[in-house]
Amino acid sequence: MKQLKHLVLLLISALFFSYTGNSQNDNKKEYLLSCVGFYNLENLFDTLIDPDRNKILQDDFTPKGQKGWTSSRYFEKLENMAKVISELGTDVTPDGVAMLGVSEVENITVLQDLVKEEAIKNRDYQIVHYDSPDKRGIDVGFLYNPKYFKVESSRSVSLRTIDTTFYTRDQLLVSGYLHDEKVHIIVSHWPSRRGGEKRSRPRREAAAKLGKMIVDSIQKIEPNAKILYMGDLNDDPTDSSVRNYLKGNGKQEAVKKDEMFNPWESYYKKGIGTLAYRDAWNLFDQILLSPALTDKDYTSYKLYKTVIFNKTYLKNSSGQYKGYPFRTFAGGAYTGGYSDHFPVYLFLIKEKK
Repeated sequence: MKQLKHLVLLLISALFFSYTGNSQNDNKKEYLLSCVGFYNLENLFDTLIDPDRNKILQDDFTPKGQKGWTSSRYFEKLENMAKVISELGTDVTPDGVAMLGVSEVENITVLQDLVKEEAIKNRDYQIVHYDSPDKRGIDVGFLYNPKYFKVESSRSVSLRTIDTTFYTRDQLLVSGYLHDEKVHIIVSHWPSRRGGEKRSRPRREAAAKLGKMIVDSIQKIEPNAKILYMGDLNDDPTDSSVRNYLKGNGKQEAVKKDEMFNPWESYYKKGIGTLAYRDAWNLFDQILLSPALTDKDYTSYKLYKTVIFNKTYLKNSSGQYKGYPFRTFAGGAYTGGYSDHFPVYLFLIKEKK
């Protein structure tokens, strides 16, 4: 803790809260800070039906569908999402989030429209996306600022269970270089709790096993690989899927080689979450880190700080659900809000060479 406080003081004294700032004093260390986030965009659909994707929500998100999903509503949704993304991490880094995992997107087209929005278009976000077999017609995706991150490879990994009629979101693996350091990002959206938490639990445990398999396969080749596993897990940090199958550990100093550090466990134990249901908070949106990102040797990227982005404008201001996330639809009615989830992000820090 003392070492971290010392780092903060050095950062303040060097006036270096950006990715690529210039030296203020040759006798003081400078640091690079990179922001990495995740955001569930809550059903970001366009207004068209894709004839090649017979998905259950497509008919709802059309002008004549159940949601009355018009172009004006679609563009308002894009503007809202871009506003939030534009603010992630800017309290510390002027260019905001360098890498962002997203979920609940219909296709690559909605992401292409999103990154063109006025609030973020100057960052030139690039996209990694694969269509997945999910029956709701929603995928995960990855946005990155090419100024800071260069993609080396990517692939989409499908979850297969003994139930051959079950299809869910693929898990997206993106590998590349954050500045000059190799990192791996896995973006996921585990199966929902529809039908009850207990009944649906095996599906999330299967998703966790798949996530762990991807992590293990990377570490087999790169034992000290820097891996960030992020997503809407539809489970909390203390649930069996996260703790026992993905091997999430909430104690940074006690993380073992085969585990991942889960900094969100401490938030959850304090009653802080990213979504609310029946007067209780859940923290489904998480970013876990491999051990190589958690020690205190700042000659390479390490975890610096974690944030749940829950500004006032993202919350309902009144009524029965005051304080809950201000979502796009509530009770079947269009409200023009943002998402039913708050985004999360973290900062990685290292000494500048």
